[in-house]
Amino acid sequence: MPQPVRDPLDRSGCSLQRGGTLPATPSNWLILADDLTGAADCAVAFARRGRRAVVAWGGTVEPGAGILAIDADSRRLPAAQASARHAQILRDAYRPATALFKKIDSTLRGQPAAELAGTLEMLRESGAPRLALVAPAFPANRRTLRNGRVHVEGQSLESTPLWARDHSYNSAFLPEILAMAGLRVRALGLDAVRGGEASLRNTIRAALAEGLDALVCDSDTSADLQHVARAALPLAADLVWVGSAGLADALAAILPASAGPALPERRFARSGGLLFLVGSVAEASRAAAAELAAQPGVGSFVVPPAVLRQGGGEDWHVLADGIAATLLRGEDALVAIETGDHPDLAHGAELARGLAALLQKAGSAAGGLFATGGETACALLAALGIRGIEMQREIEPGVPLGLTLGRRSMPVVTKAGAFGHPDTMTKARQQLRALLDEPAGGKKDDDR
Repeated sequence: MPQPVRDPLDRSGCSLQRGGTLPATPSNWLILADDLTGAADCAVAFARRGRRAVVAWGGTVEPGAGILAIDADSRRLPAAQASARHAQILRDAYRPATALFKKIDSTLRGQPAAELAGTLEMLRESGAPRLALVAPAFPANRRTLRNGRVHVEGQSLESTPLWARDHSYNSAFLPEILAMAGLRVRALGLDAVRGGEASLRNTIRAALAEGLDALVCDSDTSADLQHVARAALPLAADLVWVGSAGLADALAAILPASAGPALPERRFARSGGLLFLVGSVAEASRAAAAELAAQPGVGSFVVPPAVLRQGGGEDWHVLADGIAATLLRGEDALVAIETGDHPDLAHGAELARGLAALLQKAGSAAGGLFATGGETACALLAALGIRGIEMQREIEPGVPLGLTLGRRSMPVVTKAGAFGHPDTMTKARQQLRALLDEPAGGKKDDDR
């Protein structure tokens, strides 16, 4: 574990010491996420309510963003490396009087326990003891926590294809997972969560006084998450909020409202069609891709992993040129990595980098981007010289739309692989094309 900064200010002017009093309703939030899609679907909850929310990666800290979500790109790292990376980002980006939100996957992929343990250790070494309030449920996307266990669409997580394909732990019993990372944990059932704001706040105060590391909160509905948010917000100076977009949405909803951000009053340059990337093997993403592929004006391309590993050759160039030509004709291109019946997720990062290299010409021609799978989206955006995304609104829960920052500005939609419905990509295509085609001052669709 890297040692904390001893000088009050590090090279980026950030402080790990408490140095400022966090207001009861904080306006500045730092969101640490293990992938791009998670950072975006948490940040957009605040953007929808009028706060400037920016997603960044690769060490970028966007000035002037009251809500800064950082993609640590740690989903595929071993536990110790994921913990160390979060600690380093915290050192570089955390500022006084900032509320801290640790985004974890609602199905516990990656290394959420190690990342949280590293985050808490760094904070405490800097003189800022914190209690983690852990509520990973995302009821709008049918992920809940009951008796400390994650459920998806009413089934225990361990019985789902998601778990069979990709899991880090022996079970989905969250208190045990956190305890194995060395954290002192207590679970709160639905009776405690729904027992009244004052009672729940007193329970949190008692956990702080006892020196616990984490409280795990059952949540079966969005209202449960709102109970947690309202009870705990006055104690924000002593808390790290830990959850998915469900908890972020509950917090954003109870903060004072601001004037909503508007998409820029201009027409985007129509340099080409829309580029749709499918870097996920999840059933939801593959079903949505199949529906999109059936639409007129969409060219489909399946990229074999062997071609991406080669990084060149005739097949590589034929695909790269064909995708770019489709976009330059004004048509939309759907690009997916071939997975087969038994996909190997161990090489996901390598394939994402290979796909980003293959698509650089296409990305430069595209008028807008839709990407499912955080590694794929981040690799391509970074290759295009884009340093971040300013969030705007949602296509549907868990599917945010934003505007890129950096070398060029274009609309981009990101989606976690397992989120969405069969028509999600088709809906995103309609909204992206409407945004690209509408004149300045044109109609802006209500996404909710």
